[in-house]
Amino acid sequence: MRVAVMSAPGEVRIEDRPKPRIVEPTDAVLRLAATCICGSDLWPYRGVEALDGPRPMGHEYAGVVEEVGDDVTTVKSGQFVVGSFFASDNTCATCQAGYQSSCEHRQPGAPDGAQAQRMRVPLADGTLVATPGIPDADMVPSLLAASDVLGTGWFAAVAAEVGPGKTVAVVGDGAVGLLGVMAAQQLGAERIIAMSRHEPRQKLALEFGATDIVEERGDEGVARIKDLTDGLGAHSVIEAVGTQESMMQAIRATRPGGHTGYVGVNHGVQLPGEELFFSHVHLHGGPAPVRRFLPDLIDRIWNRQIDPGKVFDVELPLDQAADGYRAMDERRAIKVLLRP
Repeated sequence: MRVAVMSAPGEVRIEDRPKPRIVEPTDAVLRLAATCICGSDLWPYRGVEALDGPRPMGHEYAGVVEEVGDDVTTVKSGQFVVGSFFASDNTCATCQAGYQSSCEHRQPGAPDGAQAQRMRVPLADGTLVATPGIPDADMVPSLLAASDVLGTGWFAAVAAEVGPGKTVAVVGDGAVGLLGVMAAQQLGAERIIAMSRHEPRQKLALEFGATDIVEERGDEGVARIKDLTDGLGAHSVIEAVGTQESMMQAIRATRPGGHTGYVGVNHGVQLPGEELFFSHVHLHGGPAPVRRFLPDLIDRIWNRQIDPGKVFDVELPLDQAADGYRAMDERRAIKVLLRP
């Protein structure tokens, strides 16, 4: 089968590799309907995150079950399913508390990559969620978004305690930040401030429910948020980048007693303890427990309440994955969908 493999920073190629097979009785094998490139895939692409050899890429997926192990009982061949980037048993105490991405038996959700024609999913019973039926073709991108960027944006909003009557600021205008805007709108926020200086992303943020756009960044961005909130800051701030600047921008834009939900994969972030101590800002985040939200998100998509698939502004065949990486690296695309 065809798989996208990153061999070095800036080097992505398509390789022929053996089809996945059942390794453990808890595995499932999927035929992918769609996959995509994640913003976090750009860290190794840009050389920020080290590669320890050629790496099959991808961790976002939606498709049809082709085969299941003997111990799998909750999904079966022929069903359309969505999973997440961490495999979880969904039965341990941590999973039951809603933190499947810290499952006691956590494994990579796509150990052999998901930018491929097929993939193996470990712990299938606890990881995969079946849709009510085979989806219409136009619904597949939204279901794919649920496997990571929508689930991550949703967790960020929940971690930031977004709710009715609250003002929300969103730091980051990639797919996760934009879907954090969507999540905030769905969770009833009164005002949603999207921080973006890119017109196509601003337009999508407004379509998803943003009420205000702030183009400033850093300290100027914080000052602008405070100008819009009577000098206090937002009740809830979503951080969806993962840099030192974005994290401090998010914390400083949050009012005392407010909440920052951070889901940007951290790279070199160091928090000043004394400032944090006196800020009275709640911090909560980390790798999103997407599995917690999948049933609800799939239901909203299936009933066409939301259309998160709009974050895919470029669609390419899998064989052109390298072009997709370049487009995202150069910010010519918000998010690239790949058709196997």
